[in-house]
Amino acid sequence: MTPAPHEAPETSIVTTTRVWCDGAGDIRGGENYLPASLGHPRVWMEIDEKGYVDCGYCDRHFVLAGGPADDGSAAR
Repeated sequence: MTPAPHEAPETSIVTTTRVWCDGAGDIRGGENYLPASLGHPRVWMEIDEKGYVDCGYCDRHFVLAGGPADDGSAAR
């Protein structure tokens, strides 16, 4: 039996190099923001010269807008 493929982690395009993640669906806030009652502890991360950082808890991929990892394929 072949295991089911994992979904690709979410990608968030951000405008600052310091980002946070708590596992909630709408990281940056807004009308759809929900507290992370089923997420994970809030962690702060720094985007380096590669232009991205991945959350160690949920694998969300944060890409700096206009940075070296921003290939324009992620929704904004």
